Amino acid sequence: MATQITQIDLPDRHSIVLRVEGDMLLDDAVLLEKVATCLRNESGDKIVIDLADLDFLDSESASVLKRIEDNDGFEIEGVEIFLQSAVNKVERTNSAT
Repeated sequence: MATQITQIDLPDRHSIVLRVEGDMLLDDAVLLEKVATCLRNESGDKIVIDLADLDFLDSESASVLKRIEDNDGFEIEGVEIFLQSAVNKVERTNSAT
């Protein structure tokens, strides 16, 4: 399934939710990073990336998600157990290098 990104504006909370559905590969994660950065720069709002409806996440895109969470301050929510394991594995691998 192709990746679908849906923007949900929550003006009362000064935040924007980007709901991601489908499969996420490296190109999709890089695009998500660009979209999230652009939205934050334009609006000044907090950006939340909701991965609850994600079906597949490869290790390269997990690395991008971990980087944007740590370095750019985007909040990631809705991560199922297997996705959290992938993100944690990437984090351990990157800290060892």
